[in-house]
Amino acid sequence: MMNNEAPTAIPSTVLMLTMKASRLKDRDILSKNDPICILYELTGRAQGRPQWVERGRTETIQNCLNPEWTKKIQINYFFEERQSLKFEIYDIDSPMASLSAQDFLGRCECELAEIIGDGGKKTFNLSGLHGNCGTLTVFADEVDEGAKEFAQFWVRGEKLDKKDFFGKSDPFLDIYRIRDDNNRQLAHRTEVIKRNLNPEWKMFEVNVKLLCEGDVNKDFLVECFDYDNDGGLRHDFIGSCSATLNKLVTKEVQRLPLINEKKRQEKGNKYKNSGELIFKNVQIIKQPTFLDFINGGTQLDFTVAVDFTASNGGVTKPTSLHYINPAQPNQYEIGLRAAIDICQHYNNSKIFDVFGFGAKVPPQNFVSPIFSLTLNDNPSVVGVSGVMQAYRNSLNRVQLFGPTNFSPIINEVAKKAAKIISNGSRYQILLILTDGIISDMAKTKQAIISASSLPLSIIIIGVGNDPFESMVELDSDADDHLLTHEGRTAQRDIVQFVPLRNFLSMNGQNVDSERAMALLAKEVRFIFI
Repeated sequence: MMNNEAPTAIPSTVLMLTMKASRLKDRDILSKNDPICILYELTGRAQGRPQWVERGRTETIQNCLNPEWTKKIQINYFFEERQSLKFEIYDIDSPMASLSAQDFLGRCECELAEIIGDGGKKTFNLSGLHGNCGTLTVFADEVDEGAKEFAQFWVRGEKLDKKDFFGKSDPFLDIYRIRDDNNRQLAHRTEVIKRNLNPEWKMFEVNVKLLCEGDVNKDFLVECFDYDNDGGLRHDFIGSCSATLNKLVTKEVQRLPLINEKKRQEKGNKYKNSGELIFKNVQIIKQPTFLDFINGGTQLDFTVAVDFTASNGGVTKPTSLHYINPAQPNQYEIGLRAAIDICQHYNNSKIFDVFGFGAKVPPQNFVSPIFSLTLNDNPSVVGVSGVMQAYRNSLNRVQLFGPTNFSPIINEVAKKAAKIISNGSRYQILLILTDGIISDMAKTKQAIISASSLPLSIIIIGVGNDPFESMVELDSDADDHLLTHEGRTAQRDIVQFVPLRNFLSMNGQNVDSERAMALLAKEVRFIFI
């Protein structure tokens, strides 16, 4: 997603890439690797200054040498352009540390067209370490960015085989799509339920296109395993079954026996099954699109919050992210204008509430958790020009300080969202522009979780060259798990993070407006779908 080289056209196709690796090198002494896969795309080639830019990363899988990641990475495919990709795999020993502090496991490079031209599936040898590094298989699926259909499953097991000698099994399910070439592709993995032969898994959703290519009469495969913490080499196979969505939704089939072919061959006629899966309920839901909401009359109310902490650099220094250069906008101005240009079209009033945080504010020069960029009691301004004028006026009067606290502004906007009548007519969006690490991470997580039931979403735009690794904790896209803190879990994912460098040209000062609008509009759409 991080592209500095503007394409000549809006992408003709959006792809979802899914990865799995085999026979990774084990670099942990006392356990197996905890691998993550990171995708990069080569940009800047047309300007003669190529660089690898991160597009996305999978979740981390614990103790596994043969990971099948379920987190998909979205990439725009331009069939008329050469798109070079690089995949790197790391063993994540410390989630908060940078990649340079993690153990490298291998890499491969390819052209996106290689994957497409091989039927949407291709296996590559990994390199970068001495000896055999294993392989990486990449699947590419075209995604319809309009209406999305998801299958919701409520499943329990009954009388599953006992696989542990000293205790009951720890069962989980793998759900696979069967491709046209009869290869299978992992679509979903449930949680592990400890020591239970009659487990009931949490409701889960699977994209219908990724499960069965959108064909409700096409079989998909379910495998049940007993989880063993040995690196994914020997999860004990309990049994498998296949089904179609049509039969499950219509309840033509609700109970499916789990069959272990090896046991059936050993026991012959004495073998019945290795337990059963009961599909209590299966339904297909259509998630409304962004246009569905807008066409239905939903108005988006926008609040903007700008980081005025000292880590941005003194405003008089040309290296400052807030430096005012008469000849060109600074990065905050680029980010503000690109975002507001898009957002203003979804609010008839064109009114934005604009705030800052992390500065000493006149006349008392006290540090204010949040302050109005208008420097009065009314934070509202009209349109792009109003936002830009308020930003520049306040920049000349406040003193950059600290800390970088997100929770005050999130709580402030959440109060407004809580007052909205729950009829879908209005929706709050908080747009935060920041340069780096959050100072109040625990309180920010609490604020996000508390706000997750409200008509509110948060878009964070990262300004500057910070790796922004702490933002991964807030954006649930990173690992496909809802944000959790101190025993509380968010009701939904309300945070979307995007680095400004997605839109910047190679000199870091110009932005391709068409590219910025296309990508930021996608981030705005994401909060609804």
